[in-house]
Amino acid sequence: MQTLVLTQSWQPHKIIPWQRAVCLLFAGKVEVVEEYDEEIRSVTLTLRMPAVVRLLRTFRGPARAVKFSRINVLTRDGFKCQYCGKRMPMHELNYDHVVPRVQGGRTSWENIVTSCYPCNRKKSNRTPEQAGMRLLAPPRRPKSLPIAVFRLDLRTSIPDAWASWVYWQGALEEEA
Repeated sequence: MQTLVLTQSWQPHKIIPWQRAVCLLFAGKVEVVEEYDEEIRSVTLTLRMPAVVRLLRTFRGPARAVKFSRINVLTRDGFKCQYCGKRMPMHELNYDHVVPRVQGGRTSWENIVTSCYPCNRKKSNRTPEQAGMRLLAPPRRPKSLPIAVFRLDLRTSIPDAWASWVYWQGALEEEA
């Protein structure tokens, strides 16, 4: 069982194991918002398993640069191909070196964009200008990224206790 963590302002933050949620509860860092029916028992204590918890304070560590990674590049680019503008699932997107490595391009925030496979093949080992393509936005090092990006697979179900806290980005079909 997993526990959904909400920020202090009631926004979904991340998903953690229920055991970690219980530790945070006893440390006074979270409050329980929703519970599962299952009980957790010890010799001296019985409580219901936390389904949704909310952070009681904002935890800010030292300011750090955003780490360069595939998921962070995809997040910066909004899970969109930076050439054709189509939003796609993560598995249908890849890195593209704006200045190709064969032309001296480096793997850095300022030279990597998200692209779909057809646009990546069309551009090949050329710059966008050489390929007759335009970038939606020049690649830049982000100062920050959203706290969390939730990608829920609608083919699997989420716990009922999370339903009020997870915001759907697409329309759900109603049963007839």
